[in-house]
Amino acid sequence: MPHIFDNIELPLLPALRETIKLSYRADFCVGYFNLRGWRRIGDLIEAYVGNQGACCRLLVGMQSLPADELNASFSLISHHRGIDNNAIIRLKKRMAEEFRHQLTIGAPNDRDEQGLRRLSYQIKTGKVIVKLFLAYPLHAKLYLVHRHDPNSPIVGFLGSSNLTLSGLSKQGELNIEVPDRDACNKLQKWFNARWEEYGCIDISKELAEIIDRSWARTELIPPYHIYLNIVYHLSREAIAGIAEFQIPRDFKGLFKFQEEAVKLAARHITRRGGVIIGDVVGLGKTLVGTAIAKILQEDCLLETLIICPKNLVKMWQEYADNFRLLAKVLSISLVQQELPELRRYRVVLIDESHNLRNREGKRYRAIQEYIAINESKCILLSATPYNKTYLDLSSQLRLFIPEDQNLGLRPEALLNQLGGGSQGELEFIKRHQCSVRSLAAFEKSEHPDDWRDLMKRYMVRRTRSFIKENYAETDAEKGRKYLEFADLTRSYFPDRIPKTIKFNSEASAANSHTQLDFPEIVEVINALNLPRYGLGNYIAKKPKQKPTEAEQRQLNALFRGGRRLMGFSRTNLFKRLESSGSAFIQSIERHILRNFIYFRTYALTKNMIYALSVIASL
Repeated sequence: MPHIFDNIELPLLPALRETIKLSYRADFCVGYFNLRGWRRIGDLIEAYVGNQGACCRLLVGMQSLPADELNASFSLISHHRGIDNNAIIRLKKRMAEEFRHQLTIGAPNDRDEQGLRRLSYQIKTGKVIVKLFLAYPLHAKLYLVHRHDPNSPIVGFLGSSNLTLSGLSKQGELNIEVPDRDACNKLQKWFNARWEEYGCIDISKELAEIIDRSWARTELIPPYHIYLNIVYHLSREAIAGIAEFQIPRDFKGLFKFQEEAVKLAARHITRRGGVIIGDVVGLGKTLVGTAIAKILQEDCLLETLIICPKNLVKMWQEYADNFRLLAKVLSISLVQQELPELRRYRVVLIDESHNLRNREGKRYRAIQEYIAINESKCILLSATPYNKTYLDLSSQLRLFIPEDQNLGLRPEALLNQLGGGSQGELEFIKRHQCSVRSLAAFEKSEHPDDWRDLMKRYMVRRTRSFIKENYAETDAEKGRKYLEFADLTRSYFPDRIPKTIKFNSEASAANSHTQLDFPEIVEVINALNLPRYGLGNYIAKKPKQKPTEAEQRQLNALFRGGRRLMGFSRTNLFKRLESSGSAFIQSIERHILRNFIYFRTYALTKNMIYALSVIASL
């Protein structure tokens, strides 16, 4: 009676290994071949002499993607016309890429490395020959083992197990042993026919090259080559953007660092729908943002809506006129009134975007809804995109990225903290009930590495020191760094040289500010109640009328904000005291003046309310 191997009660791998031990050649046909799975039987194939008649022939069927199978089944064109050479080349490249991708999954280990090196050696010595069957999808799973046994020269295993780690031993399968000589001969005839069929191509050489160029290679890679490879992958996006876009003619006077920022930002926008230009003050963000909008206008025929603070409306209008930008300039104070009725603009440029940190604000929601309804691309300009927390960044990104959109990356540092791998992902979903590849997932992370990885895709930010080190030229005579304008004039970077200014605090006994008793003043500052900043301390514990939900939120905010403001006020007084006696006295005088204005305003308001109530009673 033949044995049935299901990997539950009876595993296939031990029986297959025992059979191969007594063999001199083997023929395998599988639908899927995992390179790392070869180590389960590769040590036994080592005993083969090699070349035809004494080797392992492995035939891998070409698997179709589910989407391809669905399209083919409903296609009006017949797909039974065979395969041409162009299709063979295309499918061969696709399968080679699949094998290459296999080696990028999971962490390398010594056993896999040894198994892959053995497979490469066996291919080169002719002990293993691998062919790819491309004539049509082939899902057969057949293992034929030839032995020097006159009673049973061929033993077959037929069923569902692919040549993978799971297929041979882990997941549930259904395979049957075929000891019958006549049945094995018929199976051998079928295998030989497929092996020689048109569309069955030898990929042994390509497979060995893939292994030899992977982490399993035998020779060590020079550290400098690894460094260059890392640099290439980190800068690949910038390289692609620089090659893809051209600077408009109206902007030929840009510095090189500005041109590269424009091209990289244009790539971010076209691929991901938005970008944050976060260069520090003075590097020309306004000019860069205008150039990006101009590229989108010339290449994609898109018009721009510019939203900016009221005091910058005139400046932005001048930029739009000077660079012939098809744009409307709108003050951010008017967005609630005008955006609901405004026509469609496919590009929205927001200057000083850090002002939109509060996603609960009415202005924020008005802008976000306009961008979503019109599917607008976003250009955000801010020298300080990050202020207090990483939520400052996510609030700006949420203007054009839905919180559940698949970003294509995960907060890896957070997931590693939760256990790493699939365990970390499952724990994250259990705790937060959101996709690990969404913006909402990154908002749960406090790890700088996670946010650094995310902002690489959406932000262009350079500092003066970065520009100075990577783009500036050096004046040999003056020994100073400079940038050169289009008219060849130079703009030198200032040299910041700190100087110590010394003064004698006891120089003038007449100056009463120098006679301050610092320890006593520190005690007084610490003892200040600062009631104007601590209104939460004066809320009635048992109010006659219970506050509404909205009023309760305001009361809670008084408690939170009050503690911060009181601490901030004391800190400012300490700083002014440390600066000088005169500065401290001036701060105290201003503090008293503000309190006076506050109480006068309160008294005036109270008196007005009383007067209005008297008038109403008349």
